[in-house]
Amino acid sequence: MVFCQKPVSLQGRRTYSGDVRVFVGVVLPFNIVIIAQAGRLGFEAALFAASLRHFSPGFAGTLYVATPQPGPLWPSTPTLQDPDILALLGEFDAQILPFESRHFGHAYPYGNKIEALAALPEGENFVFFDSDTLITGELGDVPFDFAYPSASARVEGTWPQIELYGPGYSQIWGALYEKFGLSLAPTLDTSQPDEFWQRYMYFNAGWFYGSCPHLFGQRFVEYALAIQNTPPPELICQQLNPWLDQVALPLVIHSMGGGRAPAVQARLDGDISCHYRLLPLLYARESDRVVQALETITAPNRIKKVLKRYDPIKRMIYQGRGAKVRALFDRENLPRKEQAIRNTIKKHGFWVR
Repeated sequence: MVFCQKPVSLQGRRTYSGDVRVFVGVVLPFNIVIIAQAGRLGFEAALFAASLRHFSPGFAGTLYVATPQPGPLWPSTPTLQDPDILALLGEFDAQILPFESRHFGHAYPYGNKIEALAALPEGENFVFFDSDTLITGELGDVPFDFAYPSASARVEGTWPQIELYGPGYSQIWGALYEKFGLSLAPTLDTSQPDEFWQRYMYFNAGWFYGSCPHLFGQRFVEYALAIQNTPPPELICQQLNPWLDQVALPLVIHSMGGGRAPAVQARLDGDISCHYRLLPLLYARESDRVVQALETITAPNRIKKVLKRYDPIKRMIYQGRGAKVRALFDRENLPRKEQAIRNTIKKHGFWVR
């Protein structure tokens, strides 16, 4: 197992014009990290690696596949051990990166993305992607500014859920920013109305990036544990599982000098990557280009031989169920809520996960 690699030499720089960040050189070198475990995440990691190598041949960093090690926080071994998947990942030059679960583990597996950062090479630019992501274009075209961390804006207003007589968005988010000595005001999108969820900085943790995984990870652990263990009174009615990572993430990003990054979000939530989450949802709502990308990377026999062992991939891709799901929806007029999409797929008996 390879744990790290020397960084790629510096290749470019950025300049700034007022408050608008403008890329004027070659993208700075960076590493990618995804999570893989026994089961579904292992197959998703293989899909991610295949898409990265096919659609972003110019990526010059290291792809790390981080996998949690056995320990007291896991009731069974979580580590990716499937020899066929490991061999396939090796073909795609992915480096297996073991890491220890010290805080979250089985009770909160989303914490893997927080704890894995400590195992990455210190001081090297990084981008984290959820494993259920496809790369569909050249990552070198994304105008990353690693000194200005950010995350995915492809998010619904899942948190907080406002109670009738409870605190509103300003009180809840304000209490969190105050807890960590941060200022809420600079993070507000004042083009949105007061007490509307999009006024407040809220990210999907499906991808995020920064200049040092150790500093970012330490801050992420600190904030997530503090919110989990000693939440402000304003959070008394709020669920933190599974939203804890997405609650802490904007606070971490703001504390490290980052924020919204529309130019990056437009590419990674657009033509360069797709966080599909589950294959039925991909076929239901993503573009023809994304579907074609998925079916292109899964066509070679050596890849098909491994991936068809996972039932959802076999049914959706190789047995044509995905095409049947796709026929149920008009991509120009999708239901506003994801739950409605799920319900339609389930009603027709096509749901798998």
